[in-house]
Amino acid sequence: MTFFRKLVPSFGMGMASVFLLSLALHFWGLSRFNTLVFDETYYVKYAYNYLTHTPLFDAHPPLGKYAIALGISIGNYFHFGQDTVNSLAGTELSPISYRWLNALTGSLLPLVVGGIAYQLTHRPSYALIAALFTTCDGLFLVESRYALINIYLVFFGLLGQLFFLSALEQQRGGRWVWLALSGICLGASVGVKWNGLAFLLGIYLIWICAWAMRWAQRGRGAEGQKGRGAEGQSPLQNLTRVNLLEILFYFGVIPALIYYLVWIPHLQINTERGFWELHQQILGFHERMQNGPKVHPYCSKWYSWPLIVRPVVYLYETASNTTEFVPSLPPLPAGTAKVIYDVHAMGNPALWWLSAIAILLLVGELAKRVWVWVTTSGNLDRSAVYFPGQKELWCVLYLVLNYAANFLPWIKVTRCTFIYLYMGGVIFAFLALAWLVERWLHSPRPRLRAMGVTAIFLILVAFVFWLPVYLGLPLSPQSFQIRMWFPSWI
Repeated sequence: MTFFRKLVPSFGMGMASVFLLSLALHFWGLSRFNTLVFDETYYVKYAYNYLTHTPLFDAHPPLGKYAIALGISIGNYFHFGQDTVNSLAGTELSPISYRWLNALTGSLLPLVVGGIAYQLTHRPSYALIAALFTTCDGLFLVESRYALINIYLVFFGLLGQLFFLSALEQQRGGRWVWLALSGICLGASVGVKWNGLAFLLGIYLIWICAWAMRWAQRGRGAEGQKGRGAEGQSPLQNLTRVNLLEILFYFGVIPALIYYLVWIPHLQINTERGFWELHQQILGFHERMQNGPKVHPYCSKWYSWPLIVRPVVYLYETASNTTEFVPSLPPLPAGTAKVIYDVHAMGNPALWWLSAIAILLLVGELAKRVWVWVTTSGNLDRSAVYFPGQKELWCVLYLVLNYAANFLPWIKVTRCTFIYLYMGGVIFAFLALAWLVERWLHSPRPRLRAMGVTAIFLILVAFVFWLPVYLGLPLSPQSFQIRMWFPSWI
């Protein structure tokens, strides 16, 4: 108990420090590029259309654009950054007005990830490492510094997962509140983009696995439960207390209702099509979209995402000096650039590559446990050691299934896809890496502790090294080139 009292203040200070770092990274120089960056060209205009009740067609659900519109409305009311404005969306807007809410959402994301990590293990050090890793990723930083919508999809999806995990620790009487909040957030995630359904799929998969394990244990008899008195308090056991009707209501009916409600303002503005007709039109748009560099130069295959084979350049401008107005249009003649401003939507290479290894290690660990459990039907004492007696199983199963739910469905997608579609999956890979690093740091073996420290050091160094292409800081051509390790990164 004395140790716990000493740990809580340091944990709180640690999480507060991570949040302040995240806040500074997201809000520093938010209005530096007084233009529409990448898909801001669409989303800021759509958001302004909602504010002016102008009809529009968008290939995604409208919630993300509502959020940008809300940011514009609040920003204009409080006159955020009115000294820097542009009229690229059809009216004079300051970049801060259409970016600040995204930046705030991105700043809060490490706290949500840390909350998930804590709910999984109740280990403050794991939560702190997971939050730090999320703060030190470049793709999440870039996506939330501009008026784009992927950050809302991930934020609502992870918040729904956090509420779901919180519900598992509640008694039946108080559980419904957290389950309802989870369903609302997951419906909101789908209301940003359809791939928000992956967060719902992850919950369904873990619930099915929990019930399958319970039935398998019953088949082996009561002897398999000996020596596992605390198992009744595990999240997997608590999950089987959620019955099918509750799952269907909280993770079927409620998300569907929220999703429908999200469309009401859009349908009131765009009266020429009904709900189902509009969805057929959107589905047809995605089905007709082809793949390859002719469609978009930064299309990338799903299997290339974990390795960061093809990141996306959101902004590239050249200038003769650091005081010249940016963006400079038209671009300077070839060979005359002295300063490069580049915004690369790419992950932290050290974090992404180590996370890819970590998720593979967890898949291997899970496969080993399942194999031992299946092949030891005659030795209940031995099988209990591997599956499902250890608390680590819950964390491994949760991370692997949610990663698979957010990543593997992209195998069947044939249209042009981009690396930012991996954001929902890679966050669970971050959690997997943080889980391993936290275990290594607490290991009695010096080599494992050194591995944990080295992993954190490499991630921090890599983040600082590539930070200029996340924030769009001025670089010399030589400094830019040393950060582009592969031709496919340019």
